[in-house]
Amino acid sequence: MRRHLNRVTNRPLAIFFLGVGMIVSTAVLAAADTFVLAPDVQLVGEVATVAASQDDTLTDIARVHGLGYEEIVWANRNVDIWLPGEGTAVTLPKKFILPGSFREGLVVNIAEYRLYHYYRQNGQQMVSTFPISIGRMDWSTPIGRWAVIAKQKDPSWYPPESIRKEHIEDGRGVLAKVVPAGPDNPLGRYAMRLSASGYLIHGTNRPVGVGMQVTHGCIRMYPEDIEWLFPQIPVSTPVTIMNQPYKFGWSGNDLYLEVHPPLEDDRLTRDREMTALTEQYVLLTRDRPARIDWQVVEEAYRRRDGIPVIVGSGLAAEPTAAAL
Repeated sequence: MRRHLNRVTNRPLAIFFLGVGMIVSTAVLAAADTFVLAPDVQLVGEVATVAASQDDTLTDIARVHGLGYEEIVWANRNVDIWLPGEGTAVTLPKKFILPGSFREGLVVNIAEYRLYHYYRQNGQQMVSTFPISIGRMDWSTPIGRWAVIAKQKDPSWYPPESIRKEHIEDGRGVLAKVVPAGPDNPLGRYAMRLSASGYLIHGTNRPVGVGMQVTHGCIRMYPEDIEWLFPQIPVSTPVTIMNQPYKFGWSGNDLYLEVHPPLEDDRLTRDREMTALTEQYVLLTRDRPARIDWQVVEEAYRRRDGIPVIVGSGLAAEPTAAAL
């Protein structure tokens, strides 16, 4: 269950797990972003819906339920972002195919605006997952294998000359060479420095932007998320940053596909995107053959809503001669 429950507001919200119809409290759902991992687990979580209140925005609902801006918008394209409306059903895309093959330290998939923390607790393998903001087109978040090399609480910010110049060009005035800790510091209260020079995982003084492609390359988290994560991460923790908009994963004998829109600077032709998606499928099923419904794959590709769907199933092993 989730370890940090300070997402919970005093406003009651009705939650319905899809296909189950069970109403639970906000506190229960907010505790669902940490999972025990068996060795073969590739999917975690459940999709749910919440009934919006009159005063809700999608960003309000996203933060309460551990989601970021883009992922809640992808899953609710027919819902007004700022005025969902009283009683409107809002989908909570909280089922995740674990990205890549790394299961240690911090794993960031920039395509889904999400960070995964792998660790052991009481002899069990665990994973916690959080929404993040990433670097925009001209300030991309660096792909690769890195490590946490330093940590600081209440950090000062030393903006590089390129950012100070941009600040002036955008008409926002002169940015100080040093921004001390406090409400005006965009790093928030916690920062972890990466071995990729100049890049941090940090909090924010503008949480409404979490889940967007808006940073200068750093990884930005909700204040409550970085506050929980910061003491859990020792210096030298490995950090893997990848860009995986298409994810296949097994759950029992069912093969799932999760599709996210490509980032602004990664847009390809449809044929090239389908080629990349097919390569992911071939890689996953190399040692475990599957029967796949390419029509369902095509529908998931068109929706690109970040919600895993069943697209196939495993093939039974051929009987051996000895068994005949």
